[in-house]
Amino acid sequence: MNTGAHPDDEHSAMLAYLSLGKGVSTSSIIATRGEGGQNEIGCELGNALGIIRTRELEEASKACNVTLGVLSESPGDAIHDFGFSKSADETFRKWGETVVYERLIRKIRELRPDVVIQTFLNEPTTHGHHRAIAILTSRAFTDAADPLVFPEHEEKGLKPWQIKKLYSPADADDYHVAVPVGDYDQTYGASYLQLGEDARFMHKSQGMGVHYDEGPTSNYYKLESSIHPVKDREPDYFDGIAFTFEDLALEIAALHQQPAVIKSLLRLHADAAEVLAAYPRFAQVAFRVHQMKATLADAIEVVRQSGLTEEAKVDVLHRLSVKEAQLNRASREALSLVVKLKPESGELVAGQTTRMAVTVYNGGSIDVLDLKLRLQLPEDWRSEPLTEVHIPKLGYNQTGSATFEVMVPAAANEFRPYEPPAAVAVVQYAAFGTESFIRVAPDMQVAVLPAYSLTPSPAATILNTLHASEEIDVKVAVKNYRSDPSRTVITLDVPNGWSVEPATCELSFSFQDETKSAAFTVRPGSTVENGQYMIRPIARLTDGTIVSDKDVRVIEYPHIRRTYHIQPAQLTIQAFDLRIPHNQRVGYVSSGFDNIDRYLRQIGVNCVNLEVNEIQYGDLSQYDTIVLGIRAYGFLRELTCCNQRLMQYVENGGNLVVQYHKPEDKWKKELAPYPIVLGESLIDWRVTDENSPITVLAPDHPVFHTPNLITADDWRNWVHERSIYNPARWGSEYCELIATSDPGEPEFRGIFLTAPYGKGTYTYSSLAWFREIPALVPGAIRMFVNMISLKR
Repeated sequence: MNTGAHPDDEHSAMLAYLSLGKGVSTSSIIATRGEGGQNEIGCELGNALGIIRTRELEEASKACNVTLGVLSESPGDAIHDFGFSKSADETFRKWGETVVYERLIRKIRELRPDVVIQTFLNEPTTHGHHRAIAILTSRAFTDAADPLVFPEHEEKGLKPWQIKKLYSPADADDYHVAVPVGDYDQTYGASYLQLGEDARFMHKSQGMGVHYDEGPTSNYYKLESSIHPVKDREPDYFDGIAFTFEDLALEIAALHQQPAVIKSLLRLHADAAEVLAAYPRFAQVAFRVHQMKATLADAIEVVRQSGLTEEAKVDVLHRLSVKEAQLNRASREALSLVVKLKPESGELVAGQTTRMAVTVYNGGSIDVLDLKLRLQLPEDWRSEPLTEVHIPKLGYNQTGSATFEVMVPAAANEFRPYEPPAAVAVVQYAAFGTESFIRVAPDMQVAVLPAYSLTPSPAATILNTLHASEEIDVKVAVKNYRSDPSRTVITLDVPNGWSVEPATCELSFSFQDETKSAAFTVRPGSTVENGQYMIRPIARLTDGTIVSDKDVRVIEYPHIRRTYHIQPAQLTIQAFDLRIPHNQRVGYVSSGFDNIDRYLRQIGVNCVNLEVNEIQYGDLSQYDTIVLGIRAYGFLRELTCCNQRLMQYVENGGNLVVQYHKPEDKWKKELAPYPIVLGESLIDWRVTDENSPITVLAPDHPVFHTPNLITADDWRNWVHERSIYNPARWGSEYCELIATSDPGEPEFRGIFLTAPYGKGTYTYSSLAWFREIPALVPGAIRMFVNMISLKR
């Protein structure tokens, strides 16, 4: 078992070596869904990003044949990625130390790993989430075996479990085990390092994955705790631990007088050797696998009837159950059976009747007998076969199938992204006199969705209290998920004292997935105070019954299958006073990872998207301000080449605003008119406390006065973090605008830098604008407007 805090924390090369190379049952236990990270493939943040990262983690785990467990159970869970943390204490306060520890202990008792490897060390230079999981993993070595720790687990059938060895990452100078991840596996045509990176490439939203050449290399690990005496060096993790059925038989022989159990385990050991020896002759492998399945069934019964202690019996039966699942998969692969579940539609609504087909294709040379096809569905769903579900024999190149009518109950739960698949095909069959099972989920997600998805546009906006009487135009995109023609009435729920026209909008739909829109004009009340307001679209039947108040966000990228984020349908309105310069034209160079330009347009800024080729060849003088989106130099390579044109733009009187970059984003100090050197450390050059006190270093600077007067209130209610990847050094030409820090740490004075250059102004800011602006933080928006209004 490998434990970590976020998707992409797993030690992929090591897991590939153990699982794909050594056949070890491996698991990856991750605490959060990664919802606090950044997104390199789109603009999804928060829970939507967590859904993406979870799907990426699932695909990465599948690539390495790793069992995945995530401690965070639902969007909004207490165990969440709340952004970078500098301490385990802060992490425990926000997660709930007991909550996360109980779930970790539960996973250990469910999976019963002999060896646990923590991904990170508990060191001050390490992310607080990583430190927290390292602390709990270390503590679990003792506590998972203690029946007094979370005794409620035993009531659910989970017995205490003693981990045998606990390892942590190390280096070549001080280690106990070297894992040769550079070894080349001829079966896969790659080294385990390369196989691990194939899995890491699935974490595309985090920009993971590296191309490595072939050649020897090792990962190193240090033994932290062990129930065995510690040696200076070990040949592998399993030194002193039963690794094969023969080892297990010898271990039982030394502790128990159970000759029948020992004999069964030795037979399994011999059968396993014959399975391996038969590879790659698939028919022979299938024969040996089913021979071993018969031996396994006998062994399970022998152990159940044996005089082993209860603790030993539970342990051996668990290991045999793991082997049973492995043999079922080996049977399917060796027989070349392809099972598919094909839903008529993956998008269902409560109360709907649909059809699903289960198909089985035999691509191997062995006849498969007595096939039984069925569906595994949620408890309150019903299914009826419309065709024969029993196939007496399926030969080479033949396909068998069964079609089912599926009734989704009217009270069916809506889709939840982190729950197991709603529909699974189960195929039972016989070969060589023994039975086996295949369970397969459909390629498409089967999701129960609201009858209608209501997506307001805009999703969030600002009401400028300097012009509070202005009307707000609201459009609601309504998508029909019902399979039959229908009608619905759309209304808006608005704050008290506000009005909306028209009061209702009736829409009719002819087919599933049809989308129409409803347009409304909202008029705020006669007096609007600063604060947050909500407008909520609602879909009703003609008799007034509410049928939906949800917004279904479809999330789909090529490397992950389609999934959904269902959330309350609402338009958030942040009311505050905001002055915007007239006749200002702003060019925004987006790297694709933020949507600040969209919000600038919403508040009335004349903001247009500026492509790199326009910077190379266009007339930049038409823009009063040019803003570079987050990490623009890292993802728009041509931008570095034409940076001199940006510098000329500033020299000629332009206002250039550059947002944060990572050191690895091809940032060079020469990209700025005067040097800016970014801090290299992951933890040292950031302010994670979004409420950190702000000291204004240049109170008379125009950025704090024009066009909006910035006060202490504007630094309140920020979200997630203050700043990231701060500069470490900068030229004396820059004016340091603010200073802040996390508690107990030295102040950062390079977070917000500006300098005159020629006739214009250059500003570099590592404040987390990309989080604050979409969250409609008033002070951040007022400050950003001032920043893009700087003119000499």
